[in-house]
Amino acid sequence: MEDENIALNSVLGLELNRVFFAVRDTANKQKIIEFARDVLQSERAERPGSVSPEGPAS
Repeated sequence: MEDENIALNSVLGLELNRVFFAVRDTANKQKIIEFARDVLQSERAERPGSVSPEGPAS
C-alpha cells in the first residue's frame, strides 16, 4: 500500500510540474503553488507523527 502511495505521489508531482510550466501567467502559478501546499498540509495532518518541511513543531 505504501509503495502504491509513493508511486501515485510521484505521478501527481510530475503532472503538477507539467501543468506549472504550461501556465504562463504568474498569478495562476501562485494559485497552483498555494493549492499544492494546501494539499500537502492536509495530507500531513492526516498522518500522525509527520514532520513539516520546516522541521518539527516547537
